[in-house]
Amino acid sequence: MRERIAHHQRRRGDGWQTAEVPLDLAPLLEAGTRPLLVDCLTLWLTNLMLAGRDAEAETARLIAAAQTSRAPVVFVSNEVGLGIVPDNALAREFRDRAGRLSQAVAAIANKVVFMAAGLPMVLKDE
Repeated sequence: MRERIAHHQRRRGDGWQTAEVPLDLAPLLEAGTRPLLVDCLTLWLTNLMLAGRDAEAETARLIAAAQTSRAPVVFVSNEVGLGIVPDNALAREFRDRAGRLSQAVAAIANKVVFMAAGLPMVLKDE
């Protein structure tokens, strides 16, 4: 995993600033003045759940921060709801929360693109 991360960082070049923000993402958006790429929301949700944080409250805080951000924000998220419904409670809870998180972000986004097999499908473009 470390090599994957290093590879992505090298591809981005020196013009990108990287911030590791496992839990408190909203303050980063609130303070931001430069375009921001958040990669990824599903990992952030995992971190929240494992830390015992209130995912709904944190999502509301993130949405509010995104709506008032002075800089453009691009969110990346993994689609986890297209497969079989998991048989264990934690996996089902994660799947449901990830779906609600993606819906909340898509509701405020100007553009939503679903990627499949490297091909973009524009779901929303205002």
